[in-house]
Amino acid sequence: DLTTYEQTHVTDEQTGGKGGYLKEGQEVKVLLYKGQPIDVELPTSVVLEVVETETGLKGDTVSNTTKPATLETGLQVQVPLFVNLGDRIKVDTRTGGYLGRE
Repeated sequence: DLTTYEQTHVTDEQTGGKGGYLKEGQEVKVLLYKGQPIDVELPTSVVLEVVETETGLKGDTVSNTTKPATLETGLQVQVPLFVNLGDRIKVDTRTGGYLGRE
């Protein structure tokens, strides 16, 4: 709550499986029912760090080939081959798709 600065803990189950797009301390709108969180309104995209992926191929910036990457929240997405460990990428929260590097 931005008025009282009260924090609410929301589980992945309560977010409808949207937890992979949420980082600790991130501000989001939470829908409550009888005082309990039942859904989260996400921004259309989020920026997250790649914490696990295969080594990228130097110069491969045109190919449509992708590889799996695990992000800091545990979310797994398909990314282009040139994305490397430690890169910060933008992910579409509606589709789970890669949008670009930050």
